[in-house]
Amino acid sequence: MAGRIVLAATPIGNVRDGSARLWEALATADVVAAEDTRALRDLARRAGIEVAGKVVAVHDHNEAQSARALVESARSGATVVVVSDAGMPTVSDPGLRVVREAVAADVAVEVLPGPSAVLAALALSGLPTDRFCFEGFLSRKAGERRSALAALTGEPRTMVFFEAPHRLAETLADMAEAFGPERQASVSREITKTHEETRRGSLAELAAWARTEPRGEMVVVVAGRPADPPRPDEVGGGAVRGGTAGGRGKGRVFYTYPGPREPRG
Repeated sequence: MAGRIVLAATPIGNVRDGSARLWEALATADVVAAEDTRALRDLARRAGIEVAGKVVAVHDHNEAQSARALVESARSGATVVVVSDAGMPTVSDPGLRVVREAVAADVAVEVLPGPSAVLAALALSGLPTDRFCFEGFLSRKAGERRSALAALTGEPRTMVFFEAPHRLAETLADMAEAFGPERQASVSREITKTHEETRRGSLAELAAWARTEPRGEMVVVVAGRPADPPRPDEVGGGAVRGGTAGGRGKGRVFYTYPGPREPRG
């Protein structure tokens, strides 16, 4: 039987959010690759399951070497489950190199979807969700962080960031400087946990609140750049021309509107 790599999302705070498929996968896998093996054992204990397969650590410092070994195990017929400490592997967590090695070796890769801090914070924010981008963690270095934010000043989509609590106030202040103090945003912390909280308001307001040193895992959601108001010659999607209609109304401006558009594929 062919082996496979399984990317499994784990709870981001509440163990009851783990799916039945997750618990079955962890209990029956031949190999479980965990970002932190102690965190995995603790999760299994709280879920009331036993991880019978081999448990190995895969983190930022050893993923390049571990990925090859995991893919070789899968090529030999093993089911290899990859988990991070919380959420989906590869999303600001280890796992991407494992996927790339598996794809290169033509090994099957499957996913067990589940909790996502990105989507949870986005839904809680009250900001547009039809188009968004995930920017992960900004640099710890102030200069690099400000440069990254400057590059996003024209971004029209809602933006999602992760941030550590001890850098939150400084990051929000930098965002207010880059995007404007009145740009709307939200900060969600401790999502799915007992002290879950979401603060909404302008970047200036949130930066002031962050100076109270809130604790917990933080997800910052920032509105995209507002659309520029249409120019007079763009109103209604038509062309504008000056002149008179039927010889009446000197200096009047009127519009010509395009006909209905053909639907696109």
